[in-house]
Amino acid sequence: MEGQGCFGSFFQRCKPYIAMISLQFGYAGMNIITKVSLNRGMSHYVLVVYRHAFATAAIAPFALILERKVRPKITFPIFMQIFVLGLLGPVIDQNFYYAGLKFTSPTFSCAMSNMLPAMTFVMAVLCRMEKLDMKKIRCQAKVVGTVVTVAGAMLMTLYKGNVINLVWSEHMHHSQSNAHAQAAVVSDKDWLKGSILLIIATLAWASFFILQNVTMRKYAAPLSLTTLVCFIGTLQSIAVTFVMEHRPSVWTIGWDMNLLAAAYAGIVSSSIAYYVQGLVMQKRGPVFVTAFSPLMMIIVAIMGSFILAEKIYVGGVLGAVLIVMGLYSVLWGKYKEYKEMEEIPEAIKEGGDHNNGRMATVMEDIEANEVEMPKNETNREFVPVLAISAPIPQTPMIAVEKPKA
Repeated sequence: MEGQGCFGSFFQRCKPYIAMISLQFGYAGMNIITKVSLNRGMSHYVLVVYRHAFATAAIAPFALILERKVRPKITFPIFMQIFVLGLLGPVIDQNFYYAGLKFTSPTFSCAMSNMLPAMTFVMAVLCRMEKLDMKKIRCQAKVVGTVVTVAGAMLMTLYKGNVINLVWSEHMHHSQSNAHAQAAVVSDKDWLKGSILLIIATLAWASFFILQNVTMRKYAAPLSLTTLVCFIGTLQSIAVTFVMEHRPSVWTIGWDMNLLAAAYAGIVSSSIAYYVQGLVMQKRGPVFVTAFSPLMMIIVAIMGSFILAEKIYVGGVLGAVLIVMGLYSVLWGKYKEYKEMEEIPEAIKEGGDHNNGRMATVMEDIEANEVEMPKNETNREFVPVLAISAPIPQTPMIAVEKPKA
């Protein structure tokens, strides 16, 4: 029994890490499939519309059934937040990201998106959602890790070096047609444009995470919130598509790669990802969620060498090593911060004057960092914060997390 208890406790602690790593594989698959679809001529505006239509259809039934008794009323401020979330995620982030992906490559797009942890961390500090105390080692680790992660991504972008000849990629490169080479030359001309579009998309994505965290506290129904964001994002994307695309033929979609790209992106990268990110974010905060994004680039680089016959360069490998080092540093800082929060209940149980000084210090850190443990006044609000780390006996307890893009 003790062995099972230890294993269960270990699994509960690992669940946020497993969830985020799994999401990176899902995002990597989306990048590869979407790149193939865009290369075949599909409009990225239409792709965003279909993607969120699939996402809404996939998650709406669960929201209607599981949250019918706990769904809060939508006030005007909450509606405006959901409306802005739809603009930041489905419209701005994904349209700009797909446009940048079309002008560049999946690996390069993922490398540029690795600025996400840095952007989110800076925005969280500016919004007072993260406390930055450089006297503490954990804060220094987060800052250094963020800088190293971005440096690794930039190394991949600015330095290529020699091509690493892999057995499978070497065979595939020889079998490529001239069309692929010509397409690569054409995309080089728009490389700068694609980079700017990707930077804007990453900024919108970071803003989405910050606003998402705020909205989750007020609208405690994650499935319903995901459905609303996807639905409103679909309507907004339709309006944008009507303005940008004037050919009726762009809406045509059949049983091909375009349908697979829209369905996969909608179900995996939107509905499931939004919900899972919300669960993890409620427990660990937006910086923890975005800290895993560098892994997606490494996965895409490997998958791209298999599927798209992308070349892997020495600079890419060196950049990936730096990104892993930076990621480890950020996660170590977040882990130390998380352990400090776990000490609070134990300190409360112990009580006594000898704990007052220690409790004051810990409580000061937690109150200053509202992302990690919001200041709630009732025990009812504290229970959902622990929903990811422990089994939940009642359905209402699930409704405290929220989703992404």
